[in-house]
Amino acid sequence: MAKFRMVLTGFWRSSLNLEKMTSDDKLFYMYLMTNEKTTQIGIYEITKKEMALEMDYTFEKVELLLERFTTLHKLIRYNPETCEIAIKNWGKNNLHRGGKPIMDCIKKELKEVKDTSLISYVCEGIEREEIVSLYAPYCNKKVEEESSHNGEEHTYSATEHDQIEEISNPRFTATGEVKQTSEDNSHIEDGQQSQKSKDINEIIEFWDSNGFGLTNMNAKHQLLSWLENSCFLNPKDVVIKAMGIACANNKRRLNYVVGILKNWKNESLLTIEEIDSYHDNQSSKYKQSNSIGAGRAIPAEFVLDLTAGEETT
Repeated sequence: MAKFRMVLTGFWRSSLNLEKMTSDDKLFYMYLMTNEKTTQIGIYEITKKEMALEMDYTFEKVELLLERFTTLHKLIRYNPETCEIAIKNWGKNNLHRGGKPIMDCIKKELKEVKDTSLISYVCEGIEREEIVSLYAPYCNKKVEEESSHNGEEHTYSATEHDQIEEISNPRFTATGEVKQTSEDNSHIEDGQQSQKSKDINEIIEFWDSNGFGLTNMNAKHQLLSWLENSCFLNPKDVVIKAMGIACANNKRRLNYVVGILKNWKNESLLTIEEIDSYHDNQSSKYKQSNSIGAGRAIPAEFVLDLTAGEETT
């Protein structure tokens, strides 16, 4: 039996598509809504490799697009552990009709979802009440599980509880240094990932809004590699500064920006302050060299005598 997915004709004229999405974004979003793995509930399993193969994209490009749709456009959620993807506005486009066959299909597919938080995410965009009622039990179940987990009562005394906590989750080493727990590490990793996403978005936004090429995804990916594989202490600011210099010189090309970054790296300029100081010194030297005239300087004590060497009568 053939499957069909509904896409509104206004998709191409929506303000989001016209103002924020690149042509690659639009094509990728259309793919996410219409590929063979899609389900009736707007949540389905698909790997990054499958997306890359069907779209004829590189694996890195798919990762970049998923990052954009998750953090910039906020239209999807992707769980890399279960390989499940959820489309936020699925209900607005596809869940307008009811009927027993559709309702039975929705019930069956909801039971197969591994990450139930995705069910709550899609449910927010569903308008038809009878369909919302099918999603609701899974949303409520998740809330109840969290409440139950947070509200567990222990029969240990305060002293026993402290001892168990200290043994199972020690906070200090033998030398008295604070020891990070797995929860601490998790918060740190989440913060680092969030900052990385912000850095990526800032670079892409600068690239797109300054005429480097909206559709040149390969060049963007190569530039973003400097966030991971560079010696700069704050690579995002350095990359944006290099792009700013390229714009000032009207050289909006990847190889020009990369050339600037390589020059700074070769000169061991690792911070914005060092880069600014270096360029100020270079500019000062250039001005001094231009202010000196050609030939040798005349000593200050020299006196011109036009009669020197002549015999007097």
